[in-house]
Amino acid sequence: MKDVTALGEILIDFTPNGLNEQGNPVFVANPGGAPGNVLVSLACLGMETEFIGSVGDDSFGHFLVDTLQSKAVHTNGIVFSNINTTLAFVHIDERGDRSFSFYRRPGADMMLAKEEIDLSLISESRIFHVGSISMTNDPSREATLTALNYAKQHNVTITFDVNLRPPLWDNLELAKQEIEIIMNYADIAKVSEEELEFLTGEKDIAIGAKQIYEQYHLSLLFVTLGDRGSYAYNQNGLVFVPGFSVKAVDTTGCGDAFFAGVLFQLLSNDLLQDEVNPEKMEQILRFGNAMGAYVAQRKGAIPSMPTRDEIAEFIASKI
Repeated sequence: MKDVTALGEILIDFTPNGLNEQGNPVFVANPGGAPGNVLVSLACLGMETEFIGSVGDDSFGHFLVDTLQSKAVHTNGIVFSNINTTLAFVHIDERGDRSFSFYRRPGADMMLAKEEIDLSLISESRIFHVGSISMTNDPSREATLTALNYAKQHNVTITFDVNLRPPLWDNLELAKQEIEIIMNYADIAKVSEEELEFLTGEKDIAIGAKQIYEQYHLSLLFVTLGDRGSYAYNQNGLVFVPGFSVKAVDTTGCGDAFFAGVLFQLLSNDLLQDEVNPEKMEQILRFGNAMGAYVAQRKGAIPSMPTRDEIAEFIASKI
């Protein structure tokens, strides 16, 4: 039995790395993509994970598979496409915050077909995890819905990271429509404060979180505020835990590390089916915040994910 199986995109993040002798920008090829980041982070913490997705049958695609395997993520669900591996160029501002330019018209991650999914990988997992990017285009959209239906039929806990990337959608109305479709399947979801407002029109987190939680009958909702911390909402109401203070170098993958930390805590404490009280929620949020802060100090997402010992040492240094 695997702990978490995820379906979605894995790609190459080209991360800025200064200038060369001629003054031109230099980029480093880092493995990335939100579902892959979450699985690597969980694997680094000792969880058994499996990836379902499509990469190009090119040097980047094989590099991504090798990277996942080197991080102890199982890759039985990966298929190779004749479409090139998806690329993303990361732009980082002076605060360490990032934006993306995607090379994905099309990209291999979009090409996963429903017939290519080994559905038993999902039913043999405690959690099935998805994001919204696999819903931007067919055939990956149809594959995602097929997998979600199967997970629901087999009572597998479904976790969802909204992970809105506007440049990848034809329009934001379509993005909202497809995100809402997955929300109707989800048991546990994560949104940023911007995504919360996008979905609800509410700037007030307490009101927006309650609205999403009740509308989609979630068991848990998490709302991230970057370095300021995070909220959780369930039937006991709203809990907030402030973030850890670090010097951010690159925030790529911080939200994924946060969610991996949350899922690790839920799995380790066998809380997927139980009501989570406010005290336990604070512990979960604090660990998730620590994971995000740790990753912010380093360049690249997958290369920055901490082991259990490394995150324990980080948390101890902040007490």
